[in-house]
Amino acid sequence: QVKLTESGGGSVQTGGSLRLSCGVSGYIGRRYCMAWFRQAPGKEREEVVRMDIYDATRYADFVAGRFTFSRASAENALYLQMNDLKPEDTAIYYCAALEYLGYCPATPDVWGQGTQVTVSS
Repeated sequence: QVKLTESGGGSVQTGGSLRLSCGVSGYIGRRYCMAWFRQAPGKEREEVVRMDIYDATRYADFVAGRFTFSRASAENALYLQMNDLKPEDTAIYYCAALEYLGYCPATPDVWGQGTQVTVSS
C-alpha cells in the first residue's frame, strides 16, 4: 500500500522560497502518476502540477515558471521547489498519487496529510 508524507512547509515572506518534500512508502515504480495539489482557506482544492510515468510535467497556469517538480527515485521521494512565492500561494499543499490507467486520471487515489505554506506580504 502506498503512503505519502509531506514535509518542508513553513512561513516565508513574499519573494521567498520553500522546498516541499513528499516521502513515498510502498512501491510506486511507474504505476503511478504523481501530483501536488493545494487548498487555500475557503477555496476548493486545486492541482498545482502533475508528473506522468515518463516524468513529463504539467503545471497550472498560476505557477508561471516559479515551481519545479522533481522525482528522486533512489530516495523514493518527490520534491516541489517553490520560488518567488506570493501571498496567494498560501495554502495547504498535498502530495498525491494517481494510478496510471494508460493515462493519468484526474482524481488521485492516494493523498498525503498536507503541509502548510504561508506567505506574508
